[in-house]
Amino acid sequence: MARRPCPTIFTSGTHNSSAKKGKYIKCCDYSALVDKSDSAKTHLSGLSQNETDWTELPSLALLLIFKHLTLYERARAAQVCCSWQKIYHMPQLWQSFDFVIAHPQWSSLQPTPPALIHYILKHHAQHLRFVTFKVDSCRESAETACQILSQLVHCSLKTLQLMSSAKPSFLQLDPSQFVSALTLVIDKCHSLSSLAIEETPVDDPSLQLLATNSSNSLEFLEMKSCPRVSARGIQAVADHCHRLCELSLNYHLLNDDLLLALSTEEHAILKFLRVEISSEEDVQALSVHHIAPESWEGLINHSPAMALVMYVFVSQDDNLGEFFGSIIPVTHLYFGNHMPKVTLGKVAQNCPRLTELVINSNGNSLIDNEIVAVAKNCKKLSSLGLGISELSCSALVQLAKICGPRLKELYVMEESLVEDEHYDITHAAAEISRCIGQDWGPDVMPVW
Repeated sequence: MARRPCPTIFTSGTHNSSAKKGKYIKCCDYSALVDKSDSAKTHLSGLSQNETDWTELPSLALLLIFKHLTLYERARAAQVCCSWQKIYHMPQLWQSFDFVIAHPQWSSLQPTPPALIHYILKHHAQHLRFVTFKVDSCRESAETACQILSQLVHCSLKTLQLMSSAKPSFLQLDPSQFVSALTLVIDKCHSLSSLAIEETPVDDPSLQLLATNSSNSLEFLEMKSCPRVSARGIQAVADHCHRLCELSLNYHLLNDDLLLALSTEEHAILKFLRVEISSEEDVQALSVHHIAPESWEGLINHSPAMALVMYVFVSQDDNLGEFFGSIIPVTHLYFGNHMPKVTLGKVAQNCPRLTELVINSNGNSLIDNEIVAVAKNCKKLSSLGLGISELSCSALVQLAKICGPRLKELYVMEESLVEDEHYDITHAAAEISRCIGQDWGPDVMPVW
């Protein structure tokens, strides 16, 4: 069977030596590759193990194999025979693609070759369903990503993700340029199920268009650090997209009306609500408005298994103390900056659903009482991580005794532990291991 040429963008390098001119290609074990195709098994059953007619494998089996190959390997395989090249052009093989836009001399990202991007847009743009854009910190990379995005108007995307490897390069763009590219795609997509547009200049009209066009399909929305979005924009999504079950946003966009919309009977059960407190707007919102306990209660009643994840990157004691001064149904709480001791005490009192707590820094004061209070009051706590802090060995042992085997993860720096009259670090580690039912030892600060 004659070979057919590979697309020109992939012709670099030598031909695959295993692609023989004859009808058969030797293979030691093909069963794992075609396990999902009964017809393939039947077809191959009459052939010997070392003489398999690979050129006549059923399309389903070949498609499964091609999906496990890199783009370059696919193109090389397409040179073997007509049937393999036919598989190479099947739409199902081109539904997922990651566009990596970066300058190699400035970024660790391996960029997608421009010729490959041109090939995808020319031959397979209409087949794309799951698309990711990864850009470096350069504005030019974000501009290129927008230009490519605006050409995806003939496909019906299911998922779209925009990612920056460093600082938010999309926010450096002219907002109208970004919004124009995004709305072109949203306007053509009526079955978008997942959209991640973190740190972009997306605006309220874009979200309102999204709510209209994907009201019956949108399930995941991530839009943290989007300064041009207001509560009205996210409210439109909550009001119309009743299948939404995962939402990520900044605290200043969170309010009672939004929680009420997510708690209505016709709305889907919420699986994850991720809230970030990091920007100046978030800090101001902490002192301006608070979520009513009734709103939190309504949301939990509607979605009892929901994970409420909070990322806190501010250290204003007064604002944080007031924020945690009432019941908050948070399950995963991460403090990225310094967390005041008084705030930890309020977390222990008012976060009864807490399952994971991570503190980056707590200063030089002992937090024994606060940590023990967390163990006593947060009866679902299963993961604790402490960065720069001071905690006595006795307090950590007491925490382990209270939590017992449900404490699956415990990360404490050895430098943070203070030995006392009851325990040194060695004996504390042995007692903690006994209490939680697994070998445990403190982390050691690496030296290099």
